[in-house]
Amino acid sequence: MSNPISYPVFRTTDPAVALRVARELVEVGDQQDVRVSVDVELRTVREVLRIREALPDSWFRKEDAEDWARDPSDPTGLHVGVHASELSDDPDFLSGHLPLWASMQYRPVGSIEEEFTASVGSNIGEIWWSGLIWPDAPDSNIHGEANNARVSLLFHCRTTGLDERADDHTVLVHVLRNSHDRESEKRHASWLAQQVGQSVIGPRQE
Repeated sequence: MSNPISYPVFRTTDPAVALRVARELVEVGDQQDVRVSVDVELRTVREVLRIREALPDSWFRKEDAEDWARDPSDPTGLHVGVHASELSDDPDFLSGHLPLWASMQYRPVGSIEEEFTASVGSNIGEIWWSGLIWPDAPDSNIHGEANNARVSLLFHCRTTGLDERADDHTVLVHVLRNSHDRESEKRHASWLAQQVGQSVIGPRQE
């Protein structure tokens, strides 16, 4: 069972630099099966319409458990997800369902990262690369890892829950959780960061 833990390894106010460092980390691993996904929170109608135009293959959804409980039939389709081409542009409709999230998932590496980074604006967002395989590092007593190997880039946020706004962007590396030996987690994250000239800069995140 996949059971990852993440460590922040880089932080900057420049989204393009954050993307570069995140890509360098991705390249440390085996990328044969890697895929990239993106997600962004939109709190105004203007931003929903802007992202719908900028990312025409994105899907929009509403994350509201209370709304789902009130009407599980999902008449708007926003709990399951609505493709950008099918999303209403009626401001009254959209304003009643904010915030909305826009996402594109499990795309080929290199297909959406730059476009998303240029479009995220001041919104909280994330790019994550999954399907990696971290290599062995025998000299450091580190074993290769696949199920938990991942890299995340958080825009305007420092936490993986995307619930704490910040003025900068954070790159995190994900490794196998080890509840019996947290130092081994941190050692693995540190080794990966060192491969691209970085280091662990904060505590582990669930």
